[in-house]
Amino acid sequence: MPRQFFVGGNFKMNGTVDSITAIIKNLNDASLDPSSEVVISPPALYLLLARQAANEKLGVASQNVFDKPNGAFTGEISVEQLRDAKINWTIIGHSERRVILKETDEACSFIARKVKAAIEGGVSVIFCIGETLEERESGKTIDIVTRQLNAVAKELSSEQWAKVVIAYEPVWAIGTGRVATTQQAQDVHAAIRKWLSETISAEAAENTRVIYGGSVSEKNCRELAKEPDVDGFLVGGASLKPAFVDIINARL
Repeated sequence: MPRQFFVGGNFKMNGTVDSITAIIKNLNDASLDPSSEVVISPPALYLLLARQAANEKLGVASQNVFDKPNGAFTGEISVEQLRDAKINWTIIGHSERRVILKETDEACSFIARKVKAAIEGGVSVIFCIGETLEERESGKTIDIVTRQLNAVAKELSSEQWAKVVIAYEPVWAIGTGRVATTQQAQDVHAAIRKWLSETISAEAAENTRVIYGGSVSEKNCRELAKEPDVDGFLVGGASLKPAFVDIINARL
């Protein structure tokens, strides 16, 4: 079975009741590729609004989750609360949180614990990895993404990878207008799939979706989608625009 194409829309800290309602109405009314899985991720304040407004074609993800089930953790959201609100996806490990909030990826790290907590609680994970421009120019890209993957591999069973979508997002391409070439994206995605085969299992390598993020737009998505190991996209700013529909339909 071919891997199902996956497109996520990360709204980041953008949107209002009116604008998010309008975005979702546009998606509800659009003719979307029926073979693709689409998940949108609004700010936490609007998760319930999104879930109530979105039709069955759309999944909804939080932009973060905590690794504890409940308690005195002001400002955090638990896996159980996501499930209670019928939010079945979460984004973990985004570079903006790694950099701004100092979420690290060392062994037994906070990020890895959050991935484990989400999956064990029944919430699937869009797990973000990627290198900085300095790391790419130093030839360290594969070392960096492998280190980030290894941190999570220590926490998950091979079966649990079925609940993970890996999002390769080169930090130097996020929100900059710079995009990895199709060959650069394919090369890293192929290396990730090789890592899955060697570290997790042949089944995980075959079935785990590896998606690309980093200034994805309606102008570059079709060429990227042709690559054999690019299984979709995690879209930032473009997910706030009508052109998001064109990205979802990149393979049509």
